[in-house]
Amino acid sequence: MFYVYVLKSLKNGKRYIGYTSKLPLNRLKEHNSGSNKYTKGNLPYALIYEESFDTEADAERREKFFKTGNGRSVLNRILSNISAHSFRHKTWRIANPP
Repeated sequence: MFYVYVLKSLKNGKRYIGYTSKLPLNRLKEHNSGSNKYTKGNLPYALIYEESFDTEADAERREKFFKTGNGRSVLNRILSNISAHSFRHKTWRIANPP
């Protein structure tokens, strides 16, 4: 199983999008330990969203999409829908989204 995950900096609100074969909560712990040079300066982070995929190629494709202008818009809509339904601070898993 592979995951695309979205972290949000509790320091300044910046988002980090990545993919991994590890469980997203384990990856979050690694980020918060300062082991990633790209996220180290914005610690601590919270895991705000994740999606699961059967293949690494699908996870990598989704991660790259979320990093595009259109992908950021889609992610913003997903996150605002979650927030609008009062599900803050929860993580949602979507297996093989369209």
